[in-house]
Amino acid sequence: MTGRASLGRDFGWLWAAYAAGTLGTWIAFNAFPLLAITVLHKGAAEVAALAAVGAAVGSAVAVPLGPWVEFRRKRPVMIAMDLARGAALLSLAAAYALDRLSFVQLLAVSVVVAAADITFGAASGAFLKTLLGPEDRLVAQARFESTTWTATVLGPPLGSGLVALLGPVAVVLADALSYLLSAVGIRAIRGREPWPDPAREKRPPLRAGDLLAGWRHILAHPLLRPLFLNTVLVNGLIMATAPLLAVLMLGPLGFAPWQYGLAFAVPCVGGLVGSRLARPLVARYGRHRVLLTSGVLRACWPVGLVLVHPGAGGLLLVMVVEFALITCSAVFAPVLAAHRLDVTATDRVVRTLTAWSVTTKASVAALTALWGLLGAAVGPRAAIGLAGVVLLATPLLLPRREPSEATEAVG
Repeated sequence: MTGRASLGRDFGWLWAAYAAGTLGTWIAFNAFPLLAITVLHKGAAEVAALAAVGAAVGSAVAVPLGPWVEFRRKRPVMIAMDLARGAALLSLAAAYALDRLSFVQLLAVSVVVAAADITFGAASGAFLKTLLGPEDRLVAQARFESTTWTATVLGPPLGSGLVALLGPVAVVLADALSYLLSAVGIRAIRGREPWPDPAREKRPPLRAGDLLAGWRHILAHPLLRPLFLNTVLVNGLIMATAPLLAVLMLGPLGFAPWQYGLAFAVPCVGGLVGSRLARPLVARYGRHRVLLTSGVLRACWPVGLVLVHPGAGGLLLVMVVEFALITCSAVFAPVLAAHRLDVTATDRVVRTLTAWSVTTKASVAALTALWGLLGAAVGPRAAIGLAGVVLLATPLLLPRREPSEATEAVG
């Protein structure tokens, strides 16, 4: 499998738009909790509610948007989602300037941003499928993955600098600007996008079954179902242990905040390494083998975090584990994303991606809450170890057999 060095002008604009929005998101990382704490003087309960309610309600709002977007041109939807996110964030900056910022407004904006994030992601995936052929989709997804990890490395330090110089609202403005730049990039795409449903005028109103079409497609598909279950569980368990590891490192183990930040910033380089390896590995070993191998390997590392201890050795241990985990995940993610597009019919892509994203966010929230209770009961180290042991079993969910051509080829 080979990919062109250039995927064309239109993809270049799509990639630039993705880069702008992703960098803005990471510059504004933790902006909402920061505003709640430093400006509104809210406590831990309110900050936790802000994170949970925004994600949960935003996901619920995104579910009916999936079928609505499916049968419309995706570029206008993507631009609308960018403008909605930008306008919502600008409203926070305006309220801050007028000394009218409230916790209710923070909650409302978090819901808008969460719903628009899911809808934009689903629409952009469907648009990418119409923009590029199967032979180029893995190249595109690897570039997106590489861009994500680059933004992960650069964004938080830039955001911290802006907050130090100009205050917390500066990162909100930067994020809003990034979405406006993303909308400009998408608007610059010249290729004409055909209507996905020529008979749209005769299409019946939205039905309950349309909302579940994405989940039905995933769960009925012999390849997507195991990948879906594996990914949802792995992502949920990895994210569920992040707060516990923070408590352990910054509390009993005595690491300074800068050491904790360094422990997770440096390993992000593994995202660049993994995303660069994805296409050549698939070209040499085949998509199925790369998915299976990287899926197994990424589950093997987190259990090592149970051994973290004070001092330079403990810090190095966390860096090595996180680097290996991120590298394997960065190989797995673009291969999965390209594969998912290839085996999903064009008129189901938005609903499928929406269902996938909503379920992933819900599982992260549920497992984070569950592991928080577990950590309180048995201690953070034991809870991290248990998550690592469960992760070792997740490769059993991966598809074992090489898919047939009939199963893979959807178009």
